Amino acid sequence: MTLLDRIGRLIRANLNELLRRAEDPEKILEQALLDMKEALKEAREQVAAALAEGKRLEREVESHEKEAALWEEKAKEALKAGREDLAKEALRRRKRALDLAEGFKGQLAEHKALTERLMTQLKALEAKIDEAEARKKLLLARKKGVEAAEAVRRMESRLEGHPALEAFEEMEARILALEDRHEALKALDGQDLEKALAALSGEKELEEELLRLKRELGQG
Repeated sequence: MTLLDRIGRLIRANLNELLRRAEDPEKILEQALLDMKEALKEAREQVAAALAEGKRLEREVESHEKEAALWEEKAKEALKAGREDLAKEALRRRKRALDLAEGFKGQLAEHKALTERLMTQLKALEAKIDEAEARKKLLLARKKGVEAAEAVRRMESRLEGHPALEAFEEMEARILALEDRHEALKALDGQDLEKALAALSGEKELEEELLRLKRELGQG
């Protein structure tokens, strides 16, 4: 199982637990990011440990190669001194040192491949965290938009048929009725005035006619 697979299982387990408890979506996203960042910290520690182990293996290879070279020099010195037996022993130890060096080289090659995979997974995890951060912001913005729309809907629902609004509507109807009555009374008052003026005008005409007749009869 790769590092990312193991981290993925851990994060899914935590998220499933939050979902099971019906936690707030924002809390779920925060927990997911926390898990990923914790996993990133662990991954970095593993990569650092792997790099340190690689350095140790390199030192082992170098040490045994130096040891092999040293035994070769001793074998030469033994031959120069006519001690072939010592030269053979030195060569045996040289071979053992070279075998160890080769063994550590094999381990080092495998370890380098493992370290490269770990570093690749580390970079992938860092990229996933960056992506998750961006997606979290987008999702939270969408969540706030939905919440705002829901709040408006609830407010409209509460206001619809609210007693206060009904009182305003009733008051408006009453005021309109009063205004209509006032306008009607004004219209009636105007008609009465016109009738009175017309009556006065008629009386004046009658007086003038009466005066004319009196004059004709010599009574004026």
